[in-house]
Amino acid sequence: MSKTVQKNLPDRKAYIITGPTSGIGRATALELANHGTVILVGRNPGKLEEVQHIIAQKGQHAVSVVCDLSDIVSVRRAAAEIIALRLPIVGLLNNAGISSMSKAKSAQGWDVTFSTNYLGPFALTEALTPHLPDGANVAFIASAVEDPERKPVKALGMQGGRYISAEASARGEWKQPGTRLPGADAYATSKQCVLAASMAFVRENPRLRFNAIEPGITPGTGLSREANIVLRFLFGQILTLFPPFARYRSTPNRAAQVITKILTNESGKTGVYYDEKGQPMLGSTLARDPKFQDLIVAETRALLSTVQV
Repeated sequence: MSKTVQKNLPDRKAYIITGPTSGIGRATALELANHGTVILVGRNPGKLEEVQHIIAQKGQHAVSVVCDLSDIVSVRRAAAEIIALRLPIVGLLNNAGISSMSKAKSAQGWDVTFSTNYLGPFALTEALTPHLPDGANVAFIASAVEDPERKPVKALGMQGGRYISAEASARGEWKQPGTRLPGADAYATSKQCVLAASMAFVRENPRLRFNAIEPGITPGTGLSREANIVLRFLFGQILTLFPPFARYRSTPNRAAQVITKILTNESGKTGVYYDEKGQPMLGSTLARDPKFQDLIVAETRALLSTVQV
């Protein structure tokens, strides 16, 4: 970004959002623009520019930062670029997420779902945390699929998070028996780690506000880009019309309103796991265990320390 553009940005609150070009992320970026400057972090420059243009047309302000969340080197460079903007950042939303049905790898050779959904957001948060003011809100998009006791999880035949270790997850290895649905164990484990780490951060850093959000089952998101049209229609539209899934159904716009309310909240609430209606909920027994949370964080930091910029 040029110095000229930086000078033209208003001296007001700024919010960072990852994955802002589709689904919940796009809707939330547009909603957050009503509250301040939005820093759009994503891997597709063209799509970032499109969202930035929409925000600008409304007389609001946005900045684009290109970043591949699955690539830790890219994440650290993006964090440095964000810090260099010198904007008054009061909120960070780790929203970007995928559910890959193949065994795709990141630039580091790690499982792309685990890297995109968890390792990248973790690295971004770690890099930005020292530069956030006291009371800033940091939110992670979690998912109830990490909890094997949830009725919808059982109904789909999923096993919840299958964490062995950070290194094993990076290799694409999950606790057995796993789930037959392709990519399900990687996704659930990444979200198990997201929830556990976000709660560990609460205890580590009391000057900031860390919360997690379950956005509900939301048709129209870009999570399962690799799934064929029949599967996307089944899981995105038909399935959510019936119990036990119907009660968790939401929309990108509805989720955006809930997320924005949480991210802009100045009440000081921290350590809360919110459901799709913005009400407190509980994660899995394992994800709520402080010892497990600390283990996740320690192993993640050890793994990320092996990546040289």
